[in-house]
Amino acid sequence: MATFAGKRVVVCGGSRGIGRAVALGFAAAGASVSICARSAGPLEATRAAIAAHGKPTHAAACDLGDKAQVEAYVGAAAAALGGIDVLVNNASGFGSRDTEEHWAQGLAVDVMATVRATHAALAHLEASRGAIVNVSSISGYKSSTRTPAYAAVKALLINYTLSQAAMYAPKGIRANAVAPGSVEFPGGSWEQRKTSEPKLYNAVLESIPFGRLGTPEEIADVVLFLASPAARWVTGQTIIVDGGQLL
Repeated sequence: MATFAGKRVVVCGGSRGIGRAVALGFAAAGASVSICARSAGPLEATRAAIAAHGKPTHAAACDLGDKAQVEAYVGAAAAALGGIDVLVNNASGFGSRDTEEHWAQGLAVDVMATVRATHAALAHLEASRGAIVNVSSISGYKSSTRTPAYAAVKALLINYTLSQAAMYAPKGIRANAVAPGSVEFPGGSWEQRKTSEPKLYNAVLESIPFGRLGTPEEIADVVLFLASPAARWVTGQTIIVDGGQLL
């Protein structure tokens, strides 16, 4: 496993699921970690789990759909950690349907939170010659009649990652993304769908060659790779992590 000893990592949307696994993965590898989320309970539980690794830890409640809150959070995280080496943009508004409300959710959180957090962290990332990792989805690679808004904003993140890589390479900053397939964890949407929408759950399960849904830790491992020196010549890439689901 790559070491991140002495590194400062900010995870936007880091209290549960993939974000929690990413934050804990960095902490286990020696990093100081800051996380934010809206819900106080999961946020504090994850902060305590990160702190158990013995490195400086920071957590703050933040509505990532709010520009002022995003900017304040990133500034506070940088102050608490002493800078930023890695920014992970993981949050999602989970806007799925083709409605004004769902489009607004996705654009505000999946897209603009990524833009705003990046802008707020940019000077720190330039100083550290750091890395950005955005969390997209395999939904961004295909059409979707079930979740058109979600698919579209995740496709936008894939494209924006390309632009970030080109814009920030002269500053010494790498930008990459991961595109997870369907991931299951306690309290997550796919665990809930197992009972609420069994037909959909089973159809997705059957679409994965390995015969199971992914875990947050399997996504986190690739995020850590992309942020590590092992990927020092990798930028502008989106790595699909789906167990062959798109095949």
